[in-house]
Amino acid sequence: MKDPLATQLCLKCQGGRKSMHSATLMTWLGDDLITVPNFPAWVCDICGDRTYDAHALAQLSMLLNPDAGTPIQTPLAIQKKNRPANAPPPA
Repeated sequence: MKDPLATQLCLKCQGGRKSMHSATLMTWLGDDLITVPNFPAWVCDICGDRTYDAHALAQLSMLLNPDAGTPIQTPLAIQKKNRPANAPPPA
C-alpha cells in the first residue's frame, strides 16, 4: 500500500491524486530555453497536471542566479565606520 502522505489531491481536475515523479522541466532564462531532465514533479494520475517541487525549484533558481557564488563586499564607508579609531586601515 502506498504512503498516503506521499500523494496530494489534484486541484485542477478535483478527482485525481498527485504523486512524486520525474519529469522534464522546460523554462525560459532570458532568450534561452533551459531543459532539465529528471526534475522532481507532482503529477496527477488522472489529468496529468504537473506541479514542480518547490524545494527543487528554489535550488535550481539559486544555481541559475547570475550572482550565485559572488562574494558580498562591504562598502568602504561601512568598513571605516565599524573599525576602531586606533586600528590600522584594511590591507
